[in-house]
Amino acid sequence: MTNPVFETKQKLLSLVSEAIQQAIAAGELPACETLPEFVVEIPADTTHGDFATNAAMTGARAFKSAPRKIAEAICKHLTLDGTDFERVEIAGPGFINFFLGKKWFAEVVQSVLNAGTDYGRTDYGKGEKVQIEFVSANPTGPMHMGNARGGAIGDCLASAMDWAGYQVTREFYVNDAGNQIEKFGCSLEARYLQIFRGEDAVAFPEDGYHGDDIRQRAQEFAELHGESYLEVDSASRRQALVDYALPRNIEKLKADLESYRIFYDVWFLESQLHHGAIDAAIQRLSERGMTYEKEGALWYKATENGGEKDEVLIRANGFPTYFAADIAYHYNKFAVRGFERVINVWGADHHGHVARLKGAMDAIGLDGSKLDIILMQLVRLMKDGQPYKMSKRTGKAVSLTDLIEDVPVDAARFFFNMREPNSTFDFDLDLAVEQTAQNPVYYVQYAHARICSILRKLEQEQVLARCCSCGELCQLCGPDEQQLIRCLARFPQEIVDAARCYDPARLTKYAVELATAFHRLYTTCRIKGEIEPLMQARLNLCIATKTVLCNVLTLLKINVLESM
Repeated sequence: MTNPVFETKQKLLSLVSEAIQQAIAAGELPACETLPEFVVEIPADTTHGDFATNAAMTGARAFKSAPRKIAEAICKHLTLDGTDFERVEIAGPGFINFFLGKKWFAEVVQSVLNAGTDYGRTDYGKGEKVQIEFVSANPTGPMHMGNARGGAIGDCLASAMDWAGYQVTREFYVNDAGNQIEKFGCSLEARYLQIFRGEDAVAFPEDGYHGDDIRQRAQEFAELHGESYLEVDSASRRQALVDYALPRNIEKLKADLESYRIFYDVWFLESQLHHGAIDAAIQRLSERGMTYEKEGALWYKATENGGEKDEVLIRANGFPTYFAADIAYHYNKFAVRGFERVINVWGADHHGHVARLKGAMDAIGLDGSKLDIILMQLVRLMKDGQPYKMSKRTGKAVSLTDLIEDVPVDAARFFFNMREPNSTFDFDLDLAVEQTAQNPVYYVQYAHARICSILRKLEQEQVLARCCSCGELCQLCGPDEQQLIRCLARFPQEIVDAARCYDPARLTKYAVELATAFHRLYTTCRIKGEIEPLMQARLNLCIATKTVLCNVLTLLKINVLESM
């Protein structure tokens, strides 16, 4: 597994550290107990170097000298022979800029071609066992735009973490117990009774679920069972309706998510926790002195663990709260199933729940810092430049099903990952269906298709790509060629950074950058008609670019097209 950018940075850190030590040994820098920390970065403008370090700037206090003078001492003792660098320069007050040699660019192309479909994979995560829980939509109704965004973010983050060397489990938490299921049963019961007795004769619960999906399930149940449940007691009737409707709603959730290319490893039912897990978690909290009784209820001392107020765990009626189930669920994740890190993708409206749940993990004897919450901001649908709120089919808010009927899944997954999760996002419905370069996913797919077209046309003329030597690839020294290769080199580190920062938007931005670099190369560098070694070197570069475009689109679960 290769990561050219990371590996080069590590080499530079060692190279600069050795030069500082030699400068100290030569008496050109004063001795100090520990060397000052410094970083190696990629300058925004590559005319200032391919890599740069601030070692001289951060060493000013330790060495009691001007950064420029420190930089001169470091550069005097830098040995570039046998390294990837051909020269070094001091810029401004003391930045040290390094310029790569042709061999580095040639070796990047070879690394991509050698790794193929595995290029981009690293062992950064060291096999850490990570669970990502996302969407977890209420099974009593259809999924909404927040679920659509959360699904794309969670699934692509899981892919990035897998590529970065983590052991990832995707999980959906099904809220099949508690108040929402009771409300679900009441709503179904009212619609079932209305079918036979009329809507005027049967009042619908004020806080019931009014969606057409409730009517549909009640109608299906009525067609299956007829009037047989009219005379049974209400509790039995509701239970029968829930037993019928809930599994079908869950299957509908699965089907909708699979059509969105999301496949979960685990569907965890909340009802599983009501067979001892909640009681065990509460007992553990009590044994640790984290609970007390008040007004007939059992309370958790949340204020002792980062919460704003204490929380009820067991109501006076003996039923556990949602928070009690949440504590038991997360205890199960860490202590029972052994996840080393747990990541939840939540809507921003859950921000008040973050500190109290992390605190509860500490209170129960786990490490709350291992629980990370991604808070996701709202999505605003736009059409014709105006906010778009209603579904043409139902007259209700646009659901995930509505969205993927009107917008290609490729566009939906790409667009929802174009901004950081914590930023609000305008989803342009018109742009999402455009087949032009203005549509970013089309633009990236077209870059891959364009390379496939180049290769097909050359093959028709009996020109086939062959493996090039490092010397031949060193001919790729033009500014647009090197800029494209720099972009190829960054791919593994972009995946690592997306995984580390929980930000898959880095990968859509990278994909657009890579496509832009290739489209620019296409207009400035010809292949056919060049001398054979240069033609083959450029063909190798095209194939390497095609490989990386394929890999990033595959990671994002977006179709890789060979013609458009």
